[in-house]
Amino acid sequence: MEEISVRKVAAVILMARELDRAEGELRGFIRSMSDEEKAALVAIMWVGREVFEAEDWQEAYGTALSEASTPTADYLIGTPHLADHLEAGLEALGYDPEDEEDELLTRGS
Repeated sequence: MEEISVRKVAAVILMARELDRAEGELRGFIRSMSDEEKAALVAIMWVGREVFEAEDWQEAYGTALSEASTPTADYLIGTPHLADHLEAGLEALGYDPEDEEDELLTRGS
């Protein structure tokens, strides 16, 4: 998963958990991403929702890249349990999001 860093996904997870307070920040953060990063973020969420299996990463990523029609921030923010799905997706892909989340929380305080 070279299209996006685990740290960026962890930042989205943290903001999604505080959506009432951080929606504007999350929207800006996602808007600032490249198209490849946005597609990777959507694909990770799909893997976490079990729309795709982790082994089908390239298919999930390719689908997210080619079928993007709604602004990514709108699509993701409108997805129930976004933070949980992103965490589950990272874990299914073999990454541990907790270390990155803890690092971001420590730096933010």
